[in-house]
Amino acid sequence: MSYHTTQMGIPCIVVMPTRAPITKLTKCQSYGAKTLLHGENMAEAKHYAMGLAKEKKLYYVNGYDHPNVIEGQGTIGIEIIEQVPDLDAVIVPVGGGSILTGIAVAVKHLKPDTQIYGIQTEKAYSMVEALKRGERVKINIEATIADGLAVNLAGVNTFYNLKNAGILDKMVIVKEDWVARAIMHLVENERYVVEGAAAVTIAALMAGLFPNLKGKKVVCILSGGNIDTTILARALERGMAAEGRLVKFKVTVSDRPGGMADMCAMLANTGVTLRDCIPERAWVKGDVFSVEMKVIVETRGWEHTKELVEIVKKRYKDCYFPEMSEHPDKVPGAKRGPCLAPNPVCMQK
Repeated sequence: MSYHTTQMGIPCIVVMPTRAPITKLTKCQSYGAKTLLHGENMAEAKHYAMGLAKEKKLYYVNGYDHPNVIEGQGTIGIEIIEQVPDLDAVIVPVGGGSILTGIAVAVKHLKPDTQIYGIQTEKAYSMVEALKRGERVKINIEATIADGLAVNLAGVNTFYNLKNAGILDKMVIVKEDWVARAIMHLVENERYVVEGAAAVTIAALMAGLFPNLKGKKVVCILSGGNIDTTILARALERGMAAEGRLVKFKVTVSDRPGGMADMCAMLANTGVTLRDCIPERAWVKGDVFSVEMKVIVETRGWEHTKELVEIVKKRYKDCYFPEMSEHPDKVPGAKRGPCLAPNPVCMQK
């Protein structure tokens, strides 16, 4: 909108939450828009923008519920059908719902048998809750890596179209860790840099939430790349940790000359990369000639991490791997607990 209004000589004011990504802010400014930061979330920014429009007698455009915006998003669906006429499903990220609604209307009209799925995160799920209750409800938005989806109240036009028009097959919620892993996957394997709000579609597939789509032709919407470099770095590290490639542990070693060096040599021989190492002497249980090392290393994945665990445990009797305590099924020799799911996806053929 910032770009097109500038091209048409129309003044444009964009109101964003105070925590909006810097890249999104600077891009709007570079395209010629005046930007204002207000509120902790999009709901507060929207309320301020509507008041400003009324006060200044400006035309207010809702970024996720205006009919023209929804129509514009529908052109994505038209292009999808033109380029992938034999597709089976489309997976779409959902905030206020305009992209999903526009695409769903277009795709279902042109190819009615196509399945349409919407994705939200565990911390921003206003559309899921609205469709579940049959009415628009406000939810509390937590800090989320998919900040572009952080809408606490589903749009009016989007909600009623998705609820009553028969254009939506299913809404799905994905966990934040999978979003981080999806961002990392897209950077490493596809060479795409996308924001968390866009990565939720790939995250849902990676999390195994659509076993019914295996072997099908699926289009995932990657709706934006407005992610700050600092957030991208955090997302990559979170993704590495979720995949067992970034491991933290505590180990008590000798505090005599050569004790720490021996530990570092052992790690080097294991083939891991030492990322951080902090000695703790004051709160160590045992003799005064010991030091507790808080260590973060980079491995090649869970199998490599298992090797590291075995080597460290053989070498030092006092060591603790919190990630392995949280994921006992990944420890060598550990057994899974009984599955409580009534119809486990992993058991379906």
